Amino acid sequence: MIPFAKGHGLGNDYLVIEQTDLPGALSTGAIVKICDRNWGVGSDGILLRVPTTRADFGLRIFNPDGSEAEKSGNGLRIFAKYLRDHGHATRDVFTVDTPGGVVECQCRLDHGRVTFVTVEMGRATFKPAEIPMTSAAPEAVGVSLSLGDAGTVTATAVSVGKPHCVVFVERLDDGETRRLGPLLERHAAFPNRTNVQFAKVLGRDAIEIRIWERGAGYTLASGSSSCGAASAAVRNGHCDHGRISVRMPGGELVVHVRPDFTLKLEGPVEEVCTGTLTPEFEEAYVRGAGR
Repeated sequence: MIPFAKGHGLGNDYLVIEQTDLPGALSTGAIVKICDRNWGVGSDGILLRVPTTRADFGLRIFNPDGSEAEKSGNGLRIFAKYLRDHGHATRDVFTVDTPGGVVECQCRLDHGRVTFVTVEMGRATFKPAEIPMTSAAPEAVGVSLSLGDAGTVTATAVSVGKPHCVVFVERLDDGETRRLGPLLERHAAFPNRTNVQFAKVLGRDAIEIRIWERGAGYTLASGSSSCGAASAAVRNGHCDHGRISVRMPGGELVVHVRPDFTLKLEGPVEEVCTGTLTPEFEEAYVRGAGR
């Protein structure tokens, strides 16, 4: 049987699985079935621990539609708690190799368990070629994007290891997030699709966002989305460099945006449960290539 641990960061939940416990590579169908909240375990994605030579630990991140993400702020915090609490990491500070780059995680323990994790998320970039985004502008700041019959939005695109599209609004609306989010996610300007955030400025050090996550849809919270939105808020002059509070339906994270646009993310994390996939589930969907 294949063991797993399930954790969440402000309601954004992931399953942690060890590659060494799998009979082979995870197929797209297997990932979709495992993440399904009715037919599987249910989660916003899978965190797969893999071998690496670039850092202390290696990580691949899969969205619930089977696609792969380059980096995830909440995923990294859940993964860091798993590594420390389950004895794989013996120090409070360690590095993790992701497809979006190597990051440093710092764990804070309370009564022997990790309750809070800080992640160095790398540097935000607004250069279209690095996001990637098709744009002739030197930076993807205040770019007009046509959504056909849905109108036009002004957006700032940024990469924090994976692409984000941030739209600043006067009023946040969950219905509009669900309506426009998928249109922006698959907009022709983003060859690898994009994560989407609608952001309302609350002050020089605070924003509130709604999230449409690439490959997952409407999401209660997201660490990388918080980083993308905070970076865009600073780049557009809405917020100052330094500590920025990012509020979401799932709760609040803090992003530190430094003058060189390197980012530090911090917030709480919890483990929900541990368990194993049953032999019949494994046979039907994991060994059976997710049929």
